[in-house]
Amino acid sequence: MGTISGTIPVLHVDDDPDFAEVAASFLEREDDRFEVETATSVSEGLNRLADGNFDCVVSDYDMPGRNGIEFLEAVREEYPDLPFILHTGKGSEEVASDAISAGVTDYLRKESKTSQYTVLANRIRNAVENYRTRIELANREQRLNLFFEQSPLGVIEWNENSTFVRMNEAAEELLGYTEDDLTGRSWEVIVPESDRDAVDEVVSDLLENKGGYHSVNENVRKTGERIVCEWHNRVVTDHEDDVVAIFSQFQDITELKEQERELRETKRRLELVLEGTEMGLWEWKIGTGKIEWNETLERALGLEPGSFEGTYEAFAKRVHPDDLPQVEDALDQAVETDELYHMEFRMIHGDGDVVWAECPGVIVDQENEPDWMVGLYRDITERKRREKQLETFASIVSHDLRNPLNVARGYLELAREDQESEHLDHVEQAHDRMDGLIEELLTLARKGDTVGGIEPVDLADITENCWENVATPEAALTTEIDREIRANQSRLQQLLENLVRNAVEHGGEDVTVTVGRLENGFYVEDDGPGIPSGDREDVFEAGYSTAEGGTGFGLEIVKQVAQAHGWDVRVVDGTEGGARFEIIGVEFTAE
Repeated sequence: MGTISGTIPVLHVDDDPDFAEVAASFLEREDDRFEVETATSVSEGLNRLADGNFDCVVSDYDMPGRNGIEFLEAVREEYPDLPFILHTGKGSEEVASDAISAGVTDYLRKESKTSQYTVLANRIRNAVENYRTRIELANREQRLNLFFEQSPLGVIEWNENSTFVRMNEAAEELLGYTEDDLTGRSWEVIVPESDRDAVDEVVSDLLENKGGYHSVNENVRKTGERIVCEWHNRVVTDHEDDVVAIFSQFQDITELKEQERELRETKRRLELVLEGTEMGLWEWKIGTGKIEWNETLERALGLEPGSFEGTYEAFAKRVHPDDLPQVEDALDQAVETDELYHMEFRMIHGDGDVVWAECPGVIVDQENEPDWMVGLYRDITERKRREKQLETFASIVSHDLRNPLNVARGYLELAREDQESEHLDHVEQAHDRMDGLIEELLTLARKGDTVGGIEPVDLADITENCWENVATPEAALTTEIDREIRANQSRLQQLLENLVRNAVEHGGEDVTVTVGRLENGFYVEDDGPGIPSGDREDVFEAGYSTAEGGTGFGLEIVKQVAQAHGWDVRVVDGTEGGARFEIIGVEFTAE
């Protein structure tokens, strides 16, 4: 039945309608894919062709008006490739010659036996199969040309001898050659001597196996520059399995290979550090969950060297069960956002005791995907103990000092009901100073010198909030920064409030405060009297203050918050002669 799929619409033109109908019936019996329509003249046949979609035309020769040759010539003007079979009772060398000259597909004489329809059916099938094959090949050629022209990758066509046939513009840009430069030349012209043996093996395997092949090798541009390219090669064969063409797609991956090399080198160095450093180090392979740490970390946790199993589950036996959920959430967040990991959590020592660990880590990407995390380990159990002591101290300060202070304020109010005296105003001021001292002592004791909960914080928004809490009606704020920084929002607010409060206290109630951006941070400045250069080193010391009623702890808190974030703070002259506090070493989020 052949390899033709679907129906085969056929137009049969014969001036004898009875013969045409009989022929149609026999053809459709021979092959149920045939759908035969009939016409009794050339003009009717041309109209049917214009209105329909046919795979083949079968026509008589001797017809009134125009004969079959004239019909063929008219068909060829509009449909140059459409199969046309001349089925005629008038057979002569002259008719056959004219038909061949006009481009007939096949020539068949009418017979008296019905077996002629079997022959005609075979001729039609063969003609249609060749016709459809030519169409498909033409379509493939068109798609291939589009692929050549529009592919963002370099594309080269080679012949069976692996010499250049053609290449697209992307290939010309990658290699620096024009198509004319390489046509007819061997692949060796673009491959350095060092890689030719390997590429020759690829070419041999490709031709032998007649399939596809992926390879990576160095190539030489026309300028002599070497690049690393990734190749995808495919052999095209004909129905007899002979090579028709070889097509190659390729791209320059020099930069990617360099990144991979740098990554391998970085990993190798980290592995050496992991083995030899005196600090606790750990490495987590994200895809597999494998965790490695060095002997220093094992000793710090009271484990025998080499006893750690290296699995994520083994690491999670070691984390205090109450802290494990937040540790896992922090790890997931670091992988998702590709940002720094920093956690403080409890771990189980080898002897069963609970120890506090500080574990910062950084994500290392492979091909723009999180691949592994490497980090440090530090035992902060002693620091946590001191923080607990400070918290106890803060509670004592809060309770044992504020209670008698509140009693004193109560008696002050009662005294004012009995008499008016300017001395009582001084007593109230002393109470306020004591309250301020207590509040800032609590801040220093409770907050300590570390921060957690780092997140993007909008500097303009948080500055406006601080201003509302501190400023007087006559003061003015100018914000010249519209960026987010990575910080602990609560601690950053303490820093800004203390800087704004300091500006108001020293610059006056009508002071103008400006917050602006530096290359690696931000500044807060005022237009007040400024700070003498000789005093600038002392302003951050606890208890130092030149303002009446000042506690001397405000700028100490600023310094503490900055250092806890890993920032530096300094004071310089302001633009208008006032004081300018610069916070540097700040990490901005991406714009």
